[in-house]
Amino acid sequence: MPVTSEPTPTFSLAPYKELDNSALADRIDAIRKDWGKRLVILGHHYQQDEVIAHSDLRGDSLRLSQLAADSHECRAIVFCGVHFMAETADILANRSAKVIERQGERVSVILPDMAAGCSMADMAQIDQVEAAWEELSEWLDTEKIIPVTYINSTAALKAFCGRHNGIVCTSSNAEKVLRWSLERGERVFFFPDQHLGRNTAISMGIDVARMPVWDPSADEGGGNTSDALRESRVLLWKGHCSVHQMFTAAHVTQFREKFPGIKILVHPECPQDVFETADASGSTAKIIDIVQQSPAGTQWAIGTELHLVNRLREEHPEQDIHFLSPVVCMCATMYRIDLAHLCWSLENLDAKTPVGRIEVDPEIAEWSLVALDRMLELS
Repeated sequence: MPVTSEPTPTFSLAPYKELDNSALADRIDAIRKDWGKRLVILGHHYQQDEVIAHSDLRGDSLRLSQLAADSHECRAIVFCGVHFMAETADILANRSAKVIERQGERVSVILPDMAAGCSMADMAQIDQVEAAWEELSEWLDTEKIIPVTYINSTAALKAFCGRHNGIVCTSSNAEKVLRWSLERGERVFFFPDQHLGRNTAISMGIDVARMPVWDPSADEGGGNTSDALRESRVLLWKGHCSVHQMFTAAHVTQFREKFPGIKILVHPECPQDVFETADASGSTAKIIDIVQQSPAGTQWAIGTELHLVNRLREEHPEQDIHFLSPVVCMCATMYRIDLAHLCWSLENLDAKTPVGRIEVDPEIAEWSLVALDRMLELS
């Protein structure tokens, strides 16, 4: 849970909104110079270019948290991402062994804009999942269900998995995690992204008919019959990424017709029909890696967040890179963090009146770490 009681900020946000990017950049750089290695600014791949330019590390959410947590000098993490990412950074950076190494000193974790959330994570609230688990016990032996939560979820859901012999997954290791889970239980309860769960299970040869979707708004059984639940192998939560949900099989067809020979590269959070008609798919890191290793002249239509696709286009002019949608499709909550928010949060941190401080409840952090460690042991 985030800290709700904070010192009154020394600086209000409004004046920062009046400054141009050049002035903000100078002030950000001044803080970075003063703090040195004690400060680590993390920039998720989906952030604006102006923010990425000031990031010490750029990458996927889990990898960024791991790198920052492993820094011996770091005393403050400013995560330019979304809420669940900052929670994971706090859990990893302030696990007991790390705090002991720092003689009891915690690392402050800052989210520059507390309104930077994740619509997917919001689709599975802990009370909904706990209610679903209780209801499932009416038809199934929940001792034989392994809950799996995608890293794009709240710390409370990670803790739920920790308490119930479950695990966390990323888009990179989802198949490995599902195999681990099905070795230990009769079925998996996968949340919050139905598409990643379905696409991964299909790749493993699991019949889609054995993947019912649990709708938390349904009156009974998540909208499923008791037979469907009993026959399930992977029980999916009705959730999705608002960015990747926008891509359609029609977009794939349009690009293939317009650019014969073009390759389609998508994220596994895309719907099943897009995933199955693509030439390649993978996590953000894998998408970047595939493009980096491709020869000059390769044509791509890429189905993932707009800022990342635009950055790949700029970094690889030797290739012909397109965005797999005629509609602007960006992560609006990520976009909330701009240079004004970054500068404001840094200067308040420096003034010892931090804003956007993320501190996960100790019990939730402990159980979240159990689920995260299970995943990390598979790597």
